[in-house]
Amino acid sequence: MVTTDLIGTPVRAEHPASVPVLTAPPSPAAVAAMRRLGWALALPVSPAVVRAVTEYEVAAEHARELAAVAASGRMSDLDADSLAAAEDVMAAARATLAAAGQLHLIEVAA
Repeated sequence: MVTTDLIGTPVRAEHPASVPVLTAPPSPAAVAAMRRLGWALALPVSPAVVRAVTEYEVAAEHARELAAVAASGRMSDLDADSLAAAEDVMAAARATLAAAGQLHLIEVAA
C-alpha cells in the first residue's frame, strides 16, 4: 500500500514516515550518481555531499544538452538562461564537494 507523507511524497505504508521510500524509479542521472557513490565511498558521507553529487550530475547533463542546442545555432534566450543556471548549480555543487574534500566523486581534478 502506498501513502503520502506530509509533503506529498509517496511512501510505502510499511515504512515509518521518517524514512520515506520513493515508489517511482530514479532518473538515469540519479542512478549513475548512486552507482558512483556506492563504489567510490568506503566511509559514510553527509547528505550534503550526496545532494551535491546529484545536483552536479543532473546540471551537467542539462548543460550538455543545451550545449548541443547552442552548437546547432538554435539557442534561444531562455535556453541561454537555463544553461547559465545549470553552470551556477554545477559551480555551487563543486564548491560544496571541494569543501568536503570529495571532488573525486564528480571526477574533477583537484
